[in-house]
Amino acid sequence: MSSDQPNTKSGAEQEKSTSESVQTSLPKKTEPVIPEFEGALLNQLVTKFGDKQVQVIYARPRRTKILVPSNEIIAVASFIRDTLGFDHAESVSGTDYPKDNQIEVIYHLSSYSDDKLSSQVLALSTRVNRDDARLPTLINIFKSAEYHERETFEMLGVYFDGHPRNERFLLPEDWADIPPLRKEFRIKGR
Repeated sequence: MSSDQPNTKSGAEQEKSTSESVQTSLPKKTEPVIPEFEGALLNQLVTKFGDKQVQVIYARPRRTKILVPSNEIIAVASFIRDTLGFDHAESVSGTDYPKDNQIEVIYHLSSYSDDKLSSQVLALSTRVNRDDARLPTLINIFKSAEYHERETFEMLGVYFDGHPRNERFLLPEDWADIPPLRKEFRIKGR
């Protein structure tokens, strides 16, 4: 339409036309783009274990998270250390999911020896049943996990089979209440 021609559209037609042009100008949702370096790491994991055993939760620059079945955690952790080059656990943490009756245990892995991996954090996670929260220890794979697994044992009640010291070091020795990071824990008097 040239500026010297009268606008012959009704108000409703103009509104519909404007609305359509706004909707088409919005970016369409696309699949998240996996960064190349992180994608190469994930490709090796999925090629080795399959996408049923290694579920990619997210892949962002320098941050990747995978979820594996608890019975595969030793095999996957060994592969991550031996093949991918992640040589230490920066931390071990957990999250309580009472509605799912599960506790998620997350190992944050990185590398001291490989400069390309030194800024990478690979979160290796698994889930266990809250009623029988047991996992094999990973201290034979990542020595640095020793105290972190103890803290996860103490705070969430996850027992690490094969760990030499599943014992308290933060809470009093006579602690008789539920683990303090479980959702049902309540501070007495509140």
